[in-house]
Amino acid sequence: MALSHIVQNFTTSAIRSLEIHSLRKAASLSAFDIQHKTPVTRKFNPLPKAQYGGRHTVTMIPGGGIGPELMHHLKEVFRVGGIPVDFELVQVDPKSGDNEDLEYAITSIKRNGVAIKGNIETGSMEAGVLSRNVALRNELDLYVSVLDCKSFPGVTSRHNNIDISIIRQNTEGEYAMLEHESVSGVVESMKVVTSVNAERLAKFAFEYAKKNNRKKVTTVHKANIMKYSDGLFLETCRRVSKRYPDIQHSDMIIDNCCMQLVSNPHQFDVMITTNLYGTIVSNVICGLVGGAGLFSGKNYGDHYAIFEPGTRNTGTAIAGKNIANPIAMLSASVDMLEHLGHMTHANILRSAIDTTVNVDKIHTADLGGKYETTDVIQNIMNLVLEATKSMKWKPLRRTLF
Repeated sequence: MALSHIVQNFTTSAIRSLEIHSLRKAASLSAFDIQHKTPVTRKFNPLPKAQYGGRHTVTMIPGGGIGPELMHHLKEVFRVGGIPVDFELVQVDPKSGDNEDLEYAITSIKRNGVAIKGNIETGSMEAGVLSRNVALRNELDLYVSVLDCKSFPGVTSRHNNIDISIIRQNTEGEYAMLEHESVSGVVESMKVVTSVNAERLAKFAFEYAKKNNRKKVTTVHKANIMKYSDGLFLETCRRVSKRYPDIQHSDMIIDNCCMQLVSNPHQFDVMITTNLYGTIVSNVICGLVGGAGLFSGKNYGDHYAIFEPGTRNTGTAIAGKNIANPIAMLSASVDMLEHLGHMTHANILRSAIDTTVNVDKIHTADLGGKYETTDVIQNIMNLVLEATKSMKWKPLRRTLF
């Protein structure tokens, strides 16, 4: 069933009469189809993960700003550590006027199953310009974004001992890219929430909490005002929570949540949010515990995964100056290695990052330090090289989170 038909007949009775598979198809429409107003449904038939002789092939998308230089450093760290990952480099120019390069990237990710990327956003405010990050997530049905914000003991911050995981809806909500100018000077934007996507997000969040021994899940919403959209999201999370009696569930309105994060962040454990609220909450928490340069983000779907710096900042102003903080990108590569099952290499690299930040305190300027990007990278490579000399191998074990 075409998305246009659903939009034109957007009533409670009409939605309830739709079959579940029709909702799934509508929820997974291509971002390109939505943007160009000619929607078609797509069926995902993922290929096996690209693995040859124990080595994985991963799509690498440097993006703009500081992305290319950080990817160069990442490849050097992997080379020194003997990490069995090969990269298929795909250039996506944020300033490009067409989407051909983005289509190439999507094809590569579908082939390899996993990608690591910098920021590919256009930054354009012009109507009709496709959001590339949103398009990528929608096209691959990466319905959940995970951001783990845990304090670094070696970094001075407003609050200590913070450990919060944000599970964010990644493909709908206000970022469904359904907006238009009905008459001159009047713009309408549609916020889309489906029970199908809300339920699989909530299930992911509670399973994530269960797997990681988390005790509390908080749903962030604005259901007191947006009673239908956020009301559906909240009610779905409440329904799913009943399947997990050992995990406490609560909910909080987004504006109060932001205030509580600043004043008392330790009350939070795992947070479930819609798309826009997740963006806001993520940046607030990152600001509390050290900034955008420390934390990685994970994007998951049923078939594909993309890893990237958590706040998706391009860093154009500091590109080429050797002052960018590489920790977020390297942490994203650790998440990627864990996803691929290279646990030994992941543990070594994570330990090197922790030692560099917390013990050796090799900090870039954004953390109040005096060191350059290459100083951080060199220290990490030295630690990785030392650890690999006495490395004890463990069997390959692939994991989702």
